[in-house]
Amino acid sequence: MSGVPLLEVEDLSVTFPSRSGPVRAVRQVGFKLGRERLGIVGESGSGKTTVGRAILGLLPQSAKIAARRLELDGGDLLALSPRQRRAIRGKRISMVMQDAKYSLNPVMRVGDQIAEAYTIHTDASRGAARAKALETMRAVRIRDPEIVYDLYPHQVSGGMGQRIMIAEMLVAEPELLIADEPTSALDVTVQLQVLAIIDQLIAKRGMGLIFISHNLNLVASFCDRVLIMYGGRVLETCPASALHQAQHPYTRGLLASLPRIVSGRHRLPVLARDPCWLEDAAISSAQMAPP
Repeated sequence: MSGVPLLEVEDLSVTFPSRSGPVRAVRQVGFKLGRERLGIVGESGSGKTTVGRAILGLLPQSAKIAARRLELDGGDLLALSPRQRRAIRGKRISMVMQDAKYSLNPVMRVGDQIAEAYTIHTDASRGAARAKALETMRAVRIRDPEIVYDLYPHQVSGGMGQRIMIAEMLVAEPELLIADEPTSALDVTVQLQVLAIIDQLIAKRGMGLIFISHNLNLVASFCDRVLIMYGGRVLETCPASALHQAQHPYTRGLLASLPRIVSGRHRLPVLARDPCWLEDAAISSAQMAPP
């Protein structure tokens, strides 16, 4: 990879306190991200969302975050004060939350929420912020944005709520977007529409994307590279186009567990876990660098 990567993560670990002792949610995760689409997959509890929240600085104060390197465009994220972190959150890094409709403020009009995300990071007037919000709503293909602007979150559908959240996260034109299961609550046709919107905006603006998902087929068709996580570790990384040729037993087990309509199997295989997977050394950042 030539030049400074957009995001560089090396030996990232996250530990939470508990009554029974420290819980290691993320263990020595490392990767480099250029202006590309990186998928992170794994079962629930594997640490995918925790990695995204650690990058954005959204973990609770009780969480202990350690990393040899956590840099955005060469700048050390861990060296920033909470106020400095808030300044880049939304401006340089944004995150589309899971079940986005329920992440919106229920007592605030959706258009005002998008405009507010813009005014926080600019000196725009109220009128300019409204115009920018409407422009971004059109960019995510919201019909009649002037009407939708004045609606409340409970008045819009799941797909519309997802588009509103994406507009709110992109209105300040960040360099990096973290999408945490952005299509999990949507039907298949709306999923494809939302992904097409994200893909178009990422390409048009030259952004980087971290796409967190359980859906291996979706990640394989949408991303450029894929990280497979288990027990807080990255077990394997591969080009998205070669995901179905992955070699690690865990990845092979996830792939074998996918339902297939044309298959004659009456039962899906059950993933057999090996305790030694938790002891595997994390793959180095250098090995994970994009070509």
